[in-house]
Amino acid sequence: MNVHATELLSGVRTTLNYFASSGKSLFSYVRDPIAGGAAGCCDVASIPGVFIRDARPISKQLSLDEQGFELWQHQTKVTDFYDEKQIANIYHDEIEKLLLRVTGARKVLIFDHTIHSVPKFLDGVRGMREPTRRVHNDYTATLGKRRLRDHLDPEEADVRLQRRFAEVKVWRPIRDPLEDAPLAVCDARSISEKEVIASDLIYASNDGGTCSFSFSPNHRWFYFPRMRRDEVLLIKCHDLADDGTARFTAHSSFDDPTVPQNALPHESVEVRALVFFGR
Repeated sequence: MNVHATELLSGVRTTLNYFASSGKSLFSYVRDPIAGGAAGCCDVASIPGVFIRDARPISKQLSLDEQGFELWQHQTKVTDFYDEKQIANIYHDEIEKLLLRVTGARKVLIFDHTIHSVPKFLDGVRGMREPTRRVHNDYTATLGKRRLRDHLDPEEADVRLQRRFAEVKVWRPIRDPLEDAPLAVCDARSISEKEVIASDLIYASNDGGTCSFSFSPNHRWFYFPRMRRDEVLLIKCHDLADDGTARFTAHSSFDDPTVPQNALPHESVEVRALVFFGR
């Protein structure tokens, strides 16, 4: 895709929340802070006026391995994404088949999912989360390898770690059109390694890690306005390959200043998968 051609795209300007590069060890709690601990440690840099381009006109030119994200039309037989049985028995299989088809992978393993629902979060429904308004990537390189060992037996994990694998997130609106807190994704080619900051996530039961990002005016941001329930956004969250292929994709929900006041509150589902290449 011609980078200069993207300068002609329309879009919106908004504020994105980066982590400032202060040299501190960054961490945050996924739910409630551990007793006696701080709620988190980070310097947040809220950057106003960031331009987010409408990527719909170039959606067919995007690639997981170049920009780090792709949009696909994808029907689902799930009628209720709040039904855990439908997620496990229907949706996981649908997403596995989609990823096998579009990535050319030899094996796909779905290992978790998250529901973001503003109304259910405000109602106190357990497990529901708000949209994440923070520029991040779901994994660090270290955590990416750990996730593989978490979900494979030791012998297979040892073999898979010698070959290329990736982690891909598949994000879909639950109700459409999605206007409240849409998801912005950053062209992976516009991010330099010095802007990537490891950030710990502390759970009640175990620890994880994400990539945070310091701001650069070189970052090229995109979104797909008014996404529908029959559309999914594939996002590369980790790739073992280190040959110029997109390895991490910064993304964040954001406040779209053009959204009408009566827009449906944000509801989305994301599924994470290990994608294995080679034999």
